[in-house]
Amino acid sequence: MEDRLKNLMQELGNAINESLSDSDRIAGAIGEIKKAGYDVFLVLEATIGFNKRDENADEDTEDTAAATGETPEAPKRRFESTGKIKLTSQDQKFLRALKIAVDDDSQPR
Repeated sequence: MEDRLKNLMQELGNAINESLSDSDRIAGAIGEIKKAGYDVFLVLEATIGFNKRDENADEDTEDTAAATGETPEAPKRRFESTGKIKLTSQDQKFLRALKIAVDDDSQPR
């Protein structure tokens, strides 16, 4: 099963790369930057997570929902912050360019 997941992940990566390289909008934006006299380096990072589902848990939820006439609900997830991040001046400049506000607590020192 590991090889199957690796193949699926590779296919997803290929699909993402292909969709970006085929984008007229991205090509146009890069072309405009080049016309303005700049070299362009585009690096994108994606984080994709996988969790193996427990087959028995899904069946139990579906059986219970079917018996009561309800739709099975997705499990509720809770996310918590584990601490503060330190931003460099470059990080802040980048976030401001994207119009993302930065708290004063995260100012580089």
